[in-house]
Amino acid sequence: MKFPALLTLTATAAAMALTLPAAAVAKTSKPATQHTSKASAKASSKSTTKSTSKSSSKPAPKLIAKPLSSADVLAASKPGDWRDVAPESAILMDLQAGEGQKAQILIELASDFAPRHSANIRQLARAGYFDGLAVIRVQDNYVTQWGDPSEDDSKAKAKPADLPKVPAEFDRPLKGLAFNALMDDDLWAPKVGFVQGWPVAADPKKGRAWLAHCYGMVGSARGNEADSSDGSGLYTVIGHAPRALDLNITVIGRVLQGQELLSALPRGSGNLGFYEHAEQMKPIQRVRLLADVPELERPHLQVLRTDTATWESWLHSRRNRSGWFLHNPGRVELCGVLPPTRPVPSAS
Repeated sequence: MKFPALLTLTATAAAMALTLPAAAVAKTSKPATQHTSKASAKASSKSTTKSTSKSSSKPAPKLIAKPLSSADVLAASKPGDWRDVAPESAILMDLQAGEGQKAQILIELASDFAPRHSANIRQLARAGYFDGLAVIRVQDNYVTQWGDPSEDDSKAKAKPADLPKVPAEFDRPLKGLAFNALMDDDLWAPKVGFVQGWPVAADPKKGRAWLAHCYGMVGSARGNEADSSDGSGLYTVIGHAPRALDLNITVIGRVLQGQELLSALPRGSGNLGFYEHAEQMKPIQRVRLLADVPELERPHLQVLRTDTATWESWLHSRRNRSGWFLHNPGRVELCGVLPPTRPVPSAS
């Protein structure tokens, strides 16, 4: 699988501090005579009484509530604001992390957007196809890719004989989706928003919707032909969202756990970040459907729902930053507000 090269823009932020001038020192006046002092006191008493009378009739000033931070919103969320990750809709990948150690990657499958690819990945996982394969490519600020290291079909690992050939699933009908659109503009699509926690771009005039290539999203590698992917080679975005890949590759899901491990792997020295030597590759110990993992060994995660008042409050907190922030952006962009995840709270 080959990807076009991307340019990376970096920005440096500078902080500025304003210093207030010192308070001015009041000038002293000549001592007043006794007559003047009494008159002033009398006038002052009337003025004070009048002022007090007026001020007492005014309503008390309203207290302005402190803006909620993103953490505040999540802390106040209710159980119904979260959805569980279904065991039949996720795969667990064990990578070799070191001597006697393993790193676990949990990927949720987007069956509503790539049903045929998701079915293939379930079949491949249950057949043990991924076991013994490897991470074969890490391109800086782009993708980490895993699959069969062999480019020679005669040496490649055999796939299940009944694995279906699937069509490209770049997009799907917008109709029938509970699409919660963002009010913010997007450079890559007429509308963007979320469907059950998935970052979605859409074209209402054409009636089509598709998953966006945000950080942590997972796609199915393909060759030159649009329908040459089958779920046997996968990649995840580890850099700035390469949205130019949207509608060009089937996106099959999102990494919910372990993305930091995939992002921190050594970069490949070959063309497009491919590893040039077998010893550079990170072996995959096994990949299992989460439903096939013993209950006590499973990671149990929840994703913040994107169809609730809590979600809208969370978006508001991201648009209007408080605390350390001196400037409120007043807006968000699709890939910058992926729904948070959390472990399922214990019953206690």
